[in-house]
Amino acid sequence: MKHTKTTIDPENSGTPEGALTTEDVARYPLPGMLQPSRLAFSADDRFITYLRSEDASLSTQLYAFDPTTGDERILARPPGGGETEENLSREEKLRRERQRVRGLGITRYAWSHHEAPVPRMLVPLGGGIYVIDSPTAAGDGELRQVVPPGDKPALDPQLSRDGDMIAYVYDDELYVVPTAGGAPRQLTKGARGTGRSHGLAEYIAQEEMSRSHGFWWSRDGETLAFTEVDETHIPSYRIVHQGQDSTGPEAEEAHGYPFAGADNAKVRLGLVSAKGGSTRWLDLSGDEPGDDEYLGRVHWLSDGRLVAEVENREQSRLRLLAFNPKTGARTELLREESDVWINLHHNFRALDDGGFLWASERSGFLHLYLYDGEGALVRQLTSGEWPVDSVAGLDQKNGTVYFVAGREHPTERHLYSVPLAGGEPTKLTEAAGTHGVHLGHSFTRFIDSFSSPEQPPTITLRDLADGKAIRSIPVPEDSRLSTLELPPPELVELDSRDGVRLHGAIYRPPERFGTGPFPTLVSVYGGPHAQRVTKSWGLTVDMRAQLLASRGYLVFKLDNRGSARRGLAFEGALRHDMGNIEIQDQVDGVRWLANQGLTDSHHVGIYGWSYGGYMAAMALARAPETFRLGIAGAPVTHWDGYDTHYTERYMGTPASNPEGYARSSVIDHVDGIVGDLMIVHGLIDENVHFRHAARLINALIRARKPYELLLFPDERHMPRRLEDRVYMEDQMLGFIRANLGGAGDPRSR
Repeated sequence: MKHTKTTIDPENSGTPEGALTTEDVARYPLPGMLQPSRLAFSADDRFITYLRSEDASLSTQLYAFDPTTGDERILARPPGGGETEENLSREEKLRRERQRVRGLGITRYAWSHHEAPVPRMLVPLGGGIYVIDSPTAAGDGELRQVVPPGDKPALDPQLSRDGDMIAYVYDDELYVVPTAGGAPRQLTKGARGTGRSHGLAEYIAQEEMSRSHGFWWSRDGETLAFTEVDETHIPSYRIVHQGQDSTGPEAEEAHGYPFAGADNAKVRLGLVSAKGGSTRWLDLSGDEPGDDEYLGRVHWLSDGRLVAEVENREQSRLRLLAFNPKTGARTELLREESDVWINLHHNFRALDDGGFLWASERSGFLHLYLYDGEGALVRQLTSGEWPVDSVAGLDQKNGTVYFVAGREHPTERHLYSVPLAGGEPTKLTEAAGTHGVHLGHSFTRFIDSFSSPEQPPTITLRDLADGKAIRSIPVPEDSRLSTLELPPPELVELDSRDGVRLHGAIYRPPERFGTGPFPTLVSVYGGPHAQRVTKSWGLTVDMRAQLLASRGYLVFKLDNRGSARRGLAFEGALRHDMGNIEIQDQVDGVRWLANQGLTDSHHVGIYGWSYGGYMAAMALARAPETFRLGIAGAPVTHWDGYDTHYTERYMGTPASNPEGYARSSVIDHVDGIVGDLMIVHGLIDENVHFRHAARLINALIRARKPYELLLFPDERHMPRRLEDRVYMEDQMLGFIRANLGGAGDPRSR
């Protein structure tokens, strides 16, 4: 192990007065990111609710905003400070990891359906369940406890459509309780204490399938569909909290982690009456073994049928199965098949006539299709060499679908409409950048959350017919925007060696460092389902990139092939061969920078986290002539150590693609490393286990390769404690300055 001292002494670091510090990098919320979140219209569309902080911290309260008067009031403050990192149960902490939630205080709420007789809001807090009855814009109403916090938390509470009942999971069983209060009723039995659960989404669904729920209310509130998850056949993967003083049971975790090629959890889908009774189990099986490996999504149609989206193990086939809930009889509505892979989405919408809206990548780009209730295609609604991002709303009365996409340019997001009867889409937002939208129930107004590299987030209520502004929703002022220098990066386009257009972003050092060439750091993620180069404030407020640029390094981001929002062929370029085409594209990006006179090709480093950590280590191993330094944060080092649904989608199984797994493993390329490597990992990371770093270290030792290791005993996949994040930024900056060379303000040396 390399023992170079890299710790930064802030008082003697040569930092120019007023420059960014590692504390600026580590602190959340980020500058300019104090805007409200989880925006929603009230049931009657008269006011808007959201979460925001009173004190520019991560702790948020529930607010109401009246667009008629412009008044903003607090609807609810959480009792006892609400959720904190200290009072959360382990179950909730793990769910927050799956959902990448950093917030505290009140972190979730939900309105009853807008047609419910009495409007209500559901507010989960501290393992208990609260409601607000008939909330108004004046802030009337109070948090009323329905289920108190207990020795185990009430998980994933959900309101019935009429708002009269709440379903939730307690100690692995499904319960319902009247919203008005009363004794909860247990609906399922047989799971508690057996290693099974009823009504909870399994790990793989939460982490990789974007399915956080394990039960679903019927539209009439009479029935609940729910999953039974059985992990008893999966060997426990144990994680020990090595940094804790205690050595008792609380210092150890056991996870049923499904490693690539190994067994998944067994998932059944059942139906139970909201009044209790026996369970009807539904048949999800297919023509071939493994056709029912994954339950992707569950929906209810307007005619009362249940729809399940079911994937095969290879994720090459997806079936939409419709069930009669009274008899269990099923029909297959449609089948999607792909030579690349199936990407699950959230764009299914039930129509009042029994039909449904669907999205498919069958053309190579995700587009919208209209189907009748028997699964017959009515018409395709969108087309072209651009993908739909999401359905924003479905106005059946006026025959219009609203969706978000980057039709004009893949670095932007806009709101569009298209007639259900067919026709050309109409663009409804104008400002170049990223628009996040929330539509009112009456489809007359929408909330536009907009940002660009030059513009921190703004929130505006707009007319849905013409996009004109009605009123701005207040965003708290952030004094850091006037005290910190955060120049927007320059967006660029370049071609790979084989002529594929790629999008990048350049963070240039200040003028005092000259015009280049500069020592350069590539900030990378590089994996599927992510896009980093966007016209958004999030690009500008990458504080680590800004810090490094302020110290004289040029920082570069490039969305290589494999990344999102460019179509299935662009994403599928890494199929069965990860860490190859992505590295080639990143090398091409560095060469392009050098040809522009911007990069000193002898001083190039790369850093990233998770898939980006994998990319950083792999770049150092497979492109040592380009990359002289790498910081690999929580890296996957061999894909046989990651989970089934994610890994097998792209790589197949270790048995079906052994050469690809070996070729895509950092461990198998360690001999090529000649630069300086830092590995950063949390010891209780339950997503990318520390085992990945340990296996890489063993390979480095065998190859007699030096490395630096930075461990955080009490951190998972996302470092949460401020002191840990500051220390991490200090050490990473010190490692770069000690080993990459060429950075620093000449006037301060």
